[in-house]
Amino acid sequence: MTQVTLQTHHHRSITHFIPGLALSAVITGAAIWAGSVPAIAGAGMSALTLAILFGMVIGNTVYPKIWQSCDGGVLFAKQHLLRLGIILYGFRLTFSQIADVGVSGIIIDVLTLSSTFFIACWLGQKVFGLDKQTSWLIGAGSSICGAAAVLATEPVVKAEASKVTVAVATVVIFGTLAIFLYPAMYPLLAHWFSPETYGIYIGSTMHEVAQVVAAGHAINPDAENAAVIAKMLRVMMLAPFLLFMAARVKQLAPANAEQKSKITIPWFAILFIVVAIFNSFHLLPESLVQMLITLDTVMLAMAMAALGVTTHVSALKKAGAKPLLMALVLFIWLIVGGGAINLAIHSVMA
Repeated sequence: MTQVTLQTHHHRSITHFIPGLALSAVITGAAIWAGSVPAIAGAGMSALTLAILFGMVIGNTVYPKIWQSCDGGVLFAKQHLLRLGIILYGFRLTFSQIADVGVSGIIIDVLTLSSTFFIACWLGQKVFGLDKQTSWLIGAGSSICGAAAVLATEPVVKAEASKVTVAVATVVIFGTLAIFLYPAMYPLLAHWFSPETYGIYIGSTMHEVAQVVAAGHAINPDAENAAVIAKMLRVMMLAPFLLFMAARVKQLAPANAEQKSKITIPWFAILFIVVAIFNSFHLLPESLVQMLITLDTVMLAMAMAALGVTTHVSALKKAGAKPLLMALVLFIWLIVGGGAINLAIHSVMA
C-alpha cells in the first residue's frame, strides 16, 4: 500500500494530498488547543505528544474507512513536513545560549548523550533481543530530545511506523514521570546542586523540551533557564548524531555494490544547524522568528498526527513489554548515571 502511494506521488495533482493534509491539520489544531489548556500544559503534555495520541485514536477508529483518499497527504505530512519542521527547529537556538551554559554544560551533554545511546544499543540487542531499529529509535529518544529525535532518526534508519510509535510512547511515559520526579528529588539533592546546576542536570537528562520546561519551572526561574539551555544544546547534537547514524546504516548495509556506493546524508539535519547559525546573528525581527517557531510547531505536530494515524494498536501490542523495560533501564541510567556525570564534571571544572 505504502510503496504504491510513494511511487505515484509524482504523478498526482495537489488535490491528491489535500484530504490527508486536512485531516492532519484538524488533529494538529485540536492538539495545539488542548496543549494550551493550563492544566494539560502544566502536566508537560506538549502539542506534539497530544497530536500523536489524537492521531492514534483517529487511526484506530475512523481512518481505516477513509484511508484511500487520505493516504497521500498523511504520508506527505509524515515525511516532508517532518523534515521541514526539523530544519525550522533551528530558529529556537542561538549560539549565545550555548555560551551561557559554558564548556562544562557541553561536556555533560556529550557524555550523557553518548553513554545513553551506546547503552541503548547494547541493552536493546544483547539483553532484550530487540531489532536494531527499535533499539536505535528508543536510544535516540532517550539520549537526545524525545519524540523529535525519534522522528528525525526514522528516515535515516528507514524504520516502520509501528517501531517509531513504540519509541515515542516510551519517551512520553518516562518523560512524563520525570516531570514530577525531578522537582520532588530537588530538596534531597540541594546539598550537591545549586538551582543552575540542577537545571543543567534536568536539561541534560530529561526527554522532551516541553517536559524540561515543566520540571525546571516547578523549581525556580534560574533552574528553568539553565535547564532549557542545556536541553537546547542536546537538540543541536541531533545533527552530528544523524550523520553518525547515516554512516552506521551504510556500514551495516548488505555488501551489494549499489548499497555500498552511497551514503544517505540527512540534509535536513545540516540545514537545521545552518538555520541555528543564521538565527544567532539576529538578522530577522523577533516577531518573525516567533511566527516561524509557531509554524514549526504546527509542522512537527502535523507529522506527529500523521504518524499517530498510521499506527495500529495491534502493532504496539506486538512490540510487547521489552521496549518499555529497556526504556525504563535507560530512564534509571539518565537519573543516576546522568546525575553522577553532572556532579563529576562540575567538581572537576569548578
